Amino acid sequence: MKRLLLSVWMLGVLAACGTAPTKEQEGAAVEDRKPTVGVPDAPKPKPKPDPGIATKPLVEKPVAVNPLTDPKSILSRRSVYFDYDSNLVKDEFKPMITAHAKYLQQNRSAKMRVEGNADERGSREYNLALGQRRADAVKQMMTLLGAAPDQVETVSFGEEKPRALGHDEAAWAENRRADMVYQGE
Repeated sequence: MKRLLLSVWMLGVLAACGTAPTKEQEGAAVEDRKPTVGVPDAPKPKPKPDPGIATKPLVEKPVAVNPLTDPKSILSRRSVYFDYDSNLVKDEFKPMITAHAKYLQQNRSAKMRVEGNADERGSREYNLALGQRRADAVKQMMTLLGAAPDQVETVSFGEEKPRALGHDEAAWAENRRADMVYQGE
């Protein structure tokens, strides 16, 4: 009899602990899906986005920008201009050359060609030699600032590759330059 009373009492306690489900405790909605087993190339149902869940990623990955082509970067500037009959690097171009030297120092697989140019005045031979001295001046500065000598090649085009086609001081000033060209460009 004690066992019977104990069993009834236990059932009463258990019944009192259980409650009817409330609205908050109701189960999640179930999608009605048709089976696609055995049906070749049957389109799979696409899940419907929950309007309460954001579909945009929480953290956006930054787009990698090449500093050599980014117009905001000093590395996108590539020309060093010289005075008439001179291969002396002007102070205004030293920060740009320094930035390129540091880039080469940090990227040992990168290689560059410095192309020396001259204006049309002077003989062809003289302008080739002047263009080479200009390219060598830029290379020497870069190697002193940390670029490896084998990363920088020099060549002279003399007066053969003018940037400006004119016969006045403005055109000549554009043509007295050394251009830095990275391998692969």
